[in-house]
Amino acid sequence: MINLCGLAVSNYYSKIKLVLLEKGIEFKEEIVTPSQDAALLKRSPLGKIPFIETEQGNLSESQVILEYLEEVYPEQPLYPADNHQQAKCRELIQHLELNIELNARRLYTESFFGGTVSVETKDQVKDLLERGLKGLARLAKFSPYIAGNSYTAADCVAWSHFFAVRLATQKIYGVDMVAEYLPGVNEYMLLIETRPCVQKVIADRAAAMTQFLNG
Repeated sequence: MINLCGLAVSNYYSKIKLVLLEKGIEFKEEIVTPSQDAALLKRSPLGKIPFIETEQGNLSESQVILEYLEEVYPEQPLYPADNHQQAKCRELIQHLELNIELNARRLYTESFFGGTVSVETKDQVKDLLERGLKGLARLAKFSPYIAGNSYTAADCVAWSHFFAVRLATQKIYGVDMVAEYLPGVNEYMLLIETRPCVQKVIADRAAAMTQFLNG
């Protein structure tokens, strides 16, 4: 059985948990906090989460894990059968993570964890997010799903990251930048959140957040 390790408050953890649920893969969860502890570094090379433990060994980096799950458990595919559409799905994921979430992550210290982010950093991130979201608007279809008429891995990734990016930008800039640059994203998120697997992740994430905030 796969062991999913990390924290349910993490959007990358949510991404993998949602994929596991949507594909009907049996798994268990272990709460693991990122650190540079020697014991953790033996399980995750940079001490990061999430990672999974399998009978063959451990895997880190969420997109590597997603691709592994798709290949080893093909019964409930989350990528289109057509090669070009598969590539477009991966293009969306790459864009979401590298050009949007990775930039927004620089705001999380202040937006989620009570720290402080410099004005210079906020200005830089805002410019990068504007560019990234405008690019995503050219790729995303929302008809009704982000890659077209079928629910795919790109939706698992988009839903997980949009949640964090929307909260962060609202907190820092006073505006939901995702909604500002992606018309229709509110309806899209409501559609995704009708899925039972997504509702399970939402409930578990809320419980984990309550526990996290209460120490």
